[in-house]
Amino acid sequence: MSSFSSVSVIAPARLHMGFLDLSGALGRHFGSIGVALDDPITHLVITPAEKQVVSNNRAKKCLDAFCQAFDVSNSVQIEIIQAIPEHVGLGSGTQMALAIGAGLNAFYDLNLNVRDIAALMDRGLRSGIGIGVFEQGGFVVDGGRGENTITPPMLAHFDVPENWRFILVFDQRWQGLHGQQEIQAFKTLPPFPRRDAERLSYLLLMQALPAIAENDLIRFGEVITELQRTVGEHFAPAQGGVFTSVDVASAMQWLIENNAVAIGQTSWGPTGFCLIEGNDVAERIVEQARKVFAQTPLRFSVVSARNRGGEIIVT
Repeated sequence: MSSFSSVSVIAPARLHMGFLDLSGALGRHFGSIGVALDDPITHLVITPAEKQVVSNNRAKKCLDAFCQAFDVSNSVQIEIIQAIPEHVGLGSGTQMALAIGAGLNAFYDLNLNVRDIAALMDRGLRSGIGIGVFEQGGFVVDGGRGENTITPPMLAHFDVPENWRFILVFDQRWQGLHGQQEIQAFKTLPPFPRRDAERLSYLLLMQALPAIAENDLIRFGEVITELQRTVGEHFAPAQGGVFTSVDVASAMQWLIENNAVAIGQTSWGPTGFCLIEGNDVAERIVEQARKVFAQTPLRFSVVSARNRGGEIIVT
């Protein structure tokens, strides 16, 4: 048993802003871009206990898998203080798994790194950005999966400019594809054109990355919107359109008309996102949006990027 009285872990939600190469033409599949958010978060506390105390099924599975792999006791209490909503495109599964793994690693002083934990928990089987944002926060690009990949390597990391704000649009009626539905969707989608993968990679390398480095919101936003349109059209047969939710699609069009950029849907949705420069401007737009879409199930929020990774606090 650990000598610590508690280990507290905070893991950030993430936006999955799109895949770079679904064609696999160069022997690597996926590759993705994403960003850590300061809200919502998964926050949990691990404390000693005489027997296992955990009320969340997903957390229990992660706990048991970790303890069995490293031959340590699963007689701990895990209190979930806050959790990222499941199946709305914010990376809840990966962040829960990494939070529990990182917490138990500290609790039992096992000296593992985030990659060790991710591999054990079977995270990063497609996208690696959830691992990347837990490691370091900010805006990240992963290199996808090759023949010998364990977890996708991080190729680029940038802090997001402090004055950029994301507007998130939630449709509270729906969940994005997940589990077997997601696996089946990937099997039934048509081949992704190599020329599109080449174009998107070029736009990312020579426009989006320099733009975020130079605080150029407009150019950065143009690439994200184009990448999202291209990938969204590819996934449309599986999710019913470029956006999973027709109400979110309507809201995103309204946001474009109100000068938002970087228009997209995170992962399988249904959550939409966009970027605005300046907190006050973003809050005013959201206040208007809530009135315009008052008769819909949509919920709007303004969040900042999180330019640091997960936090592990040992008491």
